Amino acid sequence: MSGKQEPSGIRISQDRKAKEFARLHNIPGKILILPNAWDVPSARLFENAGFPAVATSSAGMFASLGYPDGEAIGRKKFLDSVKRIGNVLSLPLSVDSVAGFGKNTKDLKVTVKGLIEAGAVGMNIEDFEHETKQLYPLEFQVKKIATIMEVTKNLGVKVFVNARTDSLRYFEGDDDDKFEEAVRRCKEFRDAGAGCVYPMGLVRKEDIERFVREMNGFPINVMLRTGVPPLNDLESIGIKRVSFGPGASYAAMGLLKKISNEILNERNTDSLLNGGISYDELISLTEPRPE
Repeated sequence: MSGKQEPSGIRISQDRKAKEFARLHNIPGKILILPNAWDVPSARLFENAGFPAVATSSAGMFASLGYPDGEAIGRKKFLDSVKRIGNVLSLPLSVDSVAGFGKNTKDLKVTVKGLIEAGAVGMNIEDFEHETKQLYPLEFQVKKIATIMEVTKNLGVKVFVNARTDSLRYFEGDDDDKFEEAVRRCKEFRDAGAGCVYPMGLVRKEDIERFVREMNGFPINVMLRTGVPPLNDLESIGIKRVSFGPGASYAAMGLLKKISNEILNERNTDSLLNGGISYDELISLTEPRPE
């Protein structure tokens, strides 16, 4: 293994997590349910709940720090936030890295190295620009995935790539054109080294079944959202991974909104005072778990 200059045990432990994360996507007949955290306490809460791995949500994390979704936060603040989460988890951590924080592969290499140093063993990579809502050329996106594979091999930790396409939303054409482009891109991403593909906007059961057939059993990520089939149906269809996306952030903010309205308009404090965690549990969510 390369990366021998690292402190003893760190790369070995991280590589073990990386291999476990990859294995979770390939258990026959079983779906990986992956929660998306936005900060240290939410990540630890998911770990304590019993999930086998934790991911981050770009929208949830960035909004919690006062930034919109996308890359406006900048690489340094992004990686600092990832490292805070990585420092307290004993589970595999996958990170939503939007489009990689760079317009070229040189910048992407810096991001990938930073993610590994922050403790990540998985990453999402998107194929569109948030500001313009334009898809990147397929050739460029394939080159980015190949670059990630190269960097992770050199560093001795094979980061698991979940390659996302937003063709179903932003490709020009009708619904059939969008679907065919999403399939085309996902097959290219698979061949470039991605371990899972993520066609954002895949919701209807018949579309999900068709995508599974097109990818011939290759791991596909579906985001939990209104209209998506139940988990048991997704598992029977052959979906290998479902993620929360920003859904947990929506739910948490929705609860705070409900509490605020009840207190201000009804003088009702029940939702605030009942069902929450204690002070000690809150503080314990900041303490690293032993490996």
